[in-house]
Amino acid sequence: MTAAERFEQIYKKAPEHTAFTPYRVCPLGAHSDHQLGKITGFAIDKGIHIAYGPKENGVIEIQSLQFDKRAQWHVEATPKTKENDWADHLRGATIALNRRYPLRRGLCAVISGELPIGGLSSSAAVIITFLSALCDMNGISLTPAELINISKEAENKYVGVACGKLDQSCEVYCRKDHLLYLDTKDDSYELIPQHPDMKPYKIAIFFSGLERSLAGSAFNMRVDECRSAAYALKAYAGMEYGKFEETNLRDVPREVYEQYKDKLPENWRKRAEHWYTEFDRVERGAEAWRRGDIEEYGRLSFESGYSSIHNWETGSPELKALYEIMTKTEGIYGGRFSGAGFKGCCMALIDPAYEESIKESVTREYLKIFPHLEGKYSVHICVSADGVKLK
Repeated sequence: MTAAERFEQIYKKAPEHTAFTPYRVCPLGAHSDHQLGKITGFAIDKGIHIAYGPKENGVIEIQSLQFDKRAQWHVEATPKTKENDWADHLRGATIALNRRYPLRRGLCAVISGELPIGGLSSSAAVIITFLSALCDMNGISLTPAELINISKEAENKYVGVACGKLDQSCEVYCRKDHLLYLDTKDDSYELIPQHPDMKPYKIAIFFSGLERSLAGSAFNMRVDECRSAAYALKAYAGMEYGKFEETNLRDVPREVYEQYKDKLPENWRKRAEHWYTEFDRVERGAEAWRRGDIEEYGRLSFESGYSSIHNWETGSPELKALYEIMTKTEGIYGGRFSGAGFKGCCMALIDPAYEESIKESVTREYLKIFPHLEGKYSVHICVSADGVKLK
């Protein structure tokens, strides 16, 4: 059932409006945006749909096809603390938007996702889709930068996830058949077109069968370890620094890290090692894409996945198994965990000529290790897509 069909079932009329936000994949630049790193990524042709209509009394009434509980609040009286359910992201978005643009009109809506939750920026996509609808109902036109910052604020300040701008930026800026190359330090970006001589590719999503939430994972701890490494490196080098929460690895030159890395606690050193090497991989990956070398871009993505396991030290047994299987499967250019690596899924850039054999081989090998996940594990083949369309 689609969001529009469920809306009509509940409200006995067709929705007046619909909106869509794509999911994103980030083959290079993982675990780095919160430290103002660089990223490369795509939007894909699967995402979050919302069907909605106005509520003149200012009430927001929304239901998800993925969760049972219907959520309700008023635009001028949104709960100030989270309620620990799926709609917390949307409450946070309401507060962040209302802080900038006073809201008067509410909405009734049904929201749904096309793929399983976990690793595809589903939380950011839900927020952006909801904000698009709420702005539409209140005659508000956001710039891309405003949409990104409001969405990020909802996750950071309300939900409590210390994410950066990677997810939101991909979902807003990306364009079909282009690679987004973004510097999260100054928000500058380039859309690198697909080279005319590049080999064909599609994007495979291998869902592990296990969903996850960053708010309950070790994600925030990893972010804190990066900041701690930056703080310590600045202290060792005699560099000036401001408040602890403002310190990040982008402010620490690579040569300072190389000089003092052995003084860091092992976990801080590993987090920093991932960040600095990932920064390098992103820059090399952008150049590989520019010249149409998808094999090199894919190889770097595999390297990123290896560093995520051994330096960032993330990845459930299921995701690690998927990653290892992907590295040994013919027709896969490269890939890694999609998202933070706490359950969820892996993504891969694949040669379309091998699509069916890749699906069969990865599925067979994965379910051989985790037979109890049959029926929950799934494979989805996607292509690149445009980011959200702002009204």
